[in-house]
Amino acid sequence: MPTNIFVLGLDDENRRTLESLPHAEQFRFHPLLSVDELIRGEIHLAEMLDKAEQELDSFDGTVDAIVGYWDFPVSTMVPILCHNRGLPSASLEAVLKCEHKYWSRLEQQRSIEEYPPFALVGLDDETAPDSLRYPMWVKPVKAFSSELAFLVEDDQQLREALGEIRAGIGRVGSPFDFALSHLELPPEIAEVGGQACLAEESVSGQQVTIEGYNDGETIHVYGVIDSYNYEGAPSFQRYQYPSKLPEQVIERLVDVSKRIIGRIGLRSVFNIEYFWDPSDGAINLLEINPRHSQSHAMLFEQVDGAPNHHCMVQLALGRTPQLPHRQGAYAVGAKWFYRRFSEDALVRRSPTSEEVAAVERDIPGVHVEIEAQQGTRLSELTGQDSYSYNLAVIHVGAGDEEELQDKYERCVRALAFEFEE
Repeated sequence: MPTNIFVLGLDDENRRTLESLPHAEQFRFHPLLSVDELIRGEIHLAEMLDKAEQELDSFDGTVDAIVGYWDFPVSTMVPILCHNRGLPSASLEAVLKCEHKYWSRLEQQRSIEEYPPFALVGLDDETAPDSLRYPMWVKPVKAFSSELAFLVEDDQQLREALGEIRAGIGRVGSPFDFALSHLELPPEIAEVGGQACLAEESVSGQQVTIEGYNDGETIHVYGVIDSYNYEGAPSFQRYQYPSKLPEQVIERLVDVSKRIIGRIGLRSVFNIEYFWDPSDGAINLLEINPRHSQSHAMLFEQVDGAPNHHCMVQLALGRTPQLPHRQGAYAVGAKWFYRRFSEDALVRRSPTSEEVAAVERDIPGVHVEIEAQQGTRLSELTGQDSYSYNLAVIHVGAGDEEELQDKYERCVRALAFEFEE
C-alpha cells in the first residue's frame, strides 16, 4: 500500500520536487488546504485547523504523515495536526520558541553568545530603548519574508517605522496569539503576546544559512548556504550553495547551531540564518526557522543529487534521513531574486510561458518562476520586503561561479518586463 503524506499548501512547484525524491513511487502526496487559503490574505488559524481536520477525517485511507514547508501559519499547524493524530513532529512549544522572535532571543541568551543586542520596543514609543544603539532593525515578534521589518537610524525613522508596524501587525499577530494560546506560556512571553515589537542592533557581514535536522538522537547539519544582498541595498539577491566560507567558520556555525537546537529541543528539520563578519570573526544569529527552506530545494538537487524535502519527509515518517552528498549534476547552484527597485507600478507585460520555456531550453541548468504577472500591481505581490519588488525567481546550476553569473545575466536579458508607473 502507498504511504499517504499530506502537504499543507502543496503547490505545483513543490509537488514536482517531492515527486523527484528517492523512492517517491512509494509515496502519495495529497494537498491539505490550498496555498491561497494558507498564506494569502487574512489568516484565520482556528478555521484553517478545523478545515484541515475535516479534510483529513474525510480521507478514505491512512494518514501516514503531515508536513509543510511554509512559514506561519503552516509551521504551527503541522505540530498541532500531528499531535492530534499521534504522528511524528516537532512539539508546538519548540516551534513557537523559534517563531516568536523575542522568545527565541531569550533562549539564545541562555545557551549561546552569538546574537545581537536586542530589546522590546513599545508600538507607541517615541525613542529607542536605552540599551540599544542606532542603526537598528525594528520588526514584529512574528513576521515573515521581511514584512514590516525596517532598518532605522534615528528616533524619527523609528517613529515612522512603528507607525507602519502598528497599522499592519494584526494580520499575523492576531492568529499568532491564537497559536500561543495552545500553550501555558512563561510569564515573560505571556506578558508580551504575539503583537509586540522587537528592536535589534544592526549587524553586518556575510549572511549564511545552516540547514539540518534533529531526529531525537543526533543533531545533524547537512548543508551550509551563502546568502547575498544587492550591493548598497538591504534587499535579498540570491542563495548560493555550497558555502565559500572558511572551514573553521563553518565548524563554529555548526557548533552554535547544535547548541541552540539542543536548548530549544526542536526535533525536526531546521534552518538557522547567521551573519559572519570576516573583519573580526564575529558570528551573530539572525533567526531560527523550525522547517527546512524550500528555497534551497533545487540547490541541493543540483549539487547533492536530491532536494532537502527528503529530510522533511523521512522525519515525518519516523525515519532517519540519508541525504546524498555532491552527487548532483553541477558543482554550484544559486537561486536568484530578480528585483525592481522603484515606486509602485502596473506590470504591463511579463514574460510569456513560451518565452520562459525558451530560456530554460537555451540555457542548461536554468529554471524560471515569474512572480510579477501581467496586469498585476507590484504592491499587490505577497511576501515583498520594504524596499523592492521581486519580479522573478531564477534557479541556476553551473560548473563554477563565473558560469553561474553568466547564466543569470543571460536570463535577465531574455526576460522582458514592461511597467507603467
